[in-house]
Amino acid sequence: MGKTHERIEGRLRSFIEAQPVFFTATAPLSADGTVNLSPKGLKGSLVVLDEHTVAYLDFAGSNAETIAHLRENGRITRGEPVFRDDPRFPELLARFPDIDPTRHGLRAIIVVTAELVRDTCGYAVPFMAYETDRDLHGKRFAREDDASLDAYFTKKEHIATSLDGLPGLPLPLPPSTV
Repeated sequence: MGKTHERIEGRLRSFIEAQPVFFTATAPLSADGTVNLSPKGLKGSLVVLDEHTVAYLDFAGSNAETIAHLRENGRITRGEPVFRDDPRFPELLARFPDIDPTRHGLRAIIVVTAELVRDTCGYAVPFMAYETDRDLHGKRFAREDDASLDAYFTKKEHIATSLDGLPGLPLPLPPSTV
């Protein structure tokens, strides 16, 4: 059955860091705003920073709802996007040694602080087998440099501004520090 943990450590930490896929859910403060449930993937793109903090790499995609919601209210438990021009970015990026940040259009690192660490029984969740990461995203964005990535984001409708009109990814895109 479910258990509340004082911190993320041991078995729980190993389990989190081994996940090749995970999901985030965010929403704006507005009651009629858009709830965003976003699948995330790429083995090694989710790490535990400390006993109460995780981070994941935010790659290029079709919108920036998670970033917009976090900029508005920080509700993902409690989180914030750390953009490429933030002084903390290089140190955080070093925590993802198995990821080549130049291959995926890295936009930001999302840092999430857990106010409550709890697992659930998951008795009805099926066992599934991980085969391999898909290479489509890496192939698509590996050919981009800062200028072309900025041009790509600028022409997308919901990157600089979310579906709900909130500030999304800052454009022009901050220069890469890698």
